[in-house]
Amino acid sequence: MTAHKVYLGLGSNIQPAHFIEQGLTELNKMLGPLDISCVYKGEAIGFDGPAFYNLVVGLTTTLTLESLATTLRDMEHKYGRPIECSKLSSRSLDIDILTFDDDVRNNAGIELPRGEITQHAFVLCPFAEIAPTLNIPGQTLSLAHLWQQFDQTAEPLQIVPFRWQDTDLPQHGCD
Repeated sequence: MTAHKVYLGLGSNIQPAHFIEQGLTELNKMLGPLDISCVYKGEAIGFDGPAFYNLVVGLTTTLTLESLATTLRDMEHKYGRPIECSKLSSRSLDIDILTFDDDVRNNAGIELPRGEITQHAFVLCPFAEIAPTLNIPGQTLSLAHLWQQFDQTAEPLQIVPFRWQDTDLPQHGCD
C-alpha cells in the first residue's frame, strides 16, 4: 500500500472548541498521528456569523484520495454538519483536503491543491506553521515565503490556547 502525505484544514464556528477537539480525536483514531498547528480564531469570511477556529493538520494515510474525501465528509455529518450545508454558513466541523501528495486536480468536487491556501490567512498561516518549507504544486515559493508576502492585516488571526489529549497545542504561531 502506498502512503500519502496529506494536509487538512479544520474549522468550526459552532461550539468550536468542542468540535475541533472531536475532529482531532476522530482523525487521530482513524488515521494515526497528526502534525497539528496552533488553533487560530478569525472572523467569518463571506457571511455574518460567529468567529471560526481554524487549524491545519498533517498526516500520512494509505487511503486513496476518494476514500479519504468520503471518510472526511462522513465525519463532518457525524458531528452535525448538514448534508446540504452552504460554504457561506456556520459549521460545526469543516474538514478540507488542502494537499494530497503532489496531486493537482479539479474534478468530482475535489480541488488540489485547494485554492484557499493562498487566498486566506486562516489556511495559509497554520499551513506555513507546520510545513514552512513545502512548495505546493503551482507555487514557486515555500509556504513560509507565501505567508511572509501575504497581507496579514486583511484577515487578522488570534492564537487560541487549546488543549487536546491532555496536551497544550503549540502557541508559537506562523511568524
